[in-house]
Amino acid sequence: MFRNKGELSVLETGIRGKLTETVTEEKTAAALGSGTLRVYATPAMIALMERTAMQSVAPYLEDGMTTVGTSLDIKHTAPTPTGGEVTCESELTGIDRRRLVFRVTAYDAAGEIGSGTHERFIVDCDKFINKAKERTSAE
Repeated sequence: MFRNKGELSVLETGIRGKLTETVTEEKTAAALGSGTLRVYATPAMIALMERTAMQSVAPYLEDGMTTVGTSLDIKHTAPTPTGGEVTCESELTGIDRRRLVFRVTAYDAAGEIGSGTHERFIVDCDKFINKAKERTSAE
């Protein structure tokens, strides 16, 4: 699942990630259907939070492994207009076998706009895709 201590990288708590994106028209609540205003949408913020967490641990996983999001407890507390930049920071705060827990925070030039916790599971890519395909053939 993840690299051993004898290798270059070790998956352990404290790993951090950071990504920034610009609020485009496509990332607004009006465009995504989560609201009617042309401000940064909650689904866009959540996607940024998930991407930040995922990318932060990706270098520590064995080939053929990835992480999938399984749980979110997020609050979106302030609006960001189109053209603004939003940055997300993540920190891996817990590891329980394949379960990873992250603290995530998003902010713009004026301060924090959202925060919470996000859980991901380490999965084998091929096995996960096969399991998904089995679900569609079960119909």
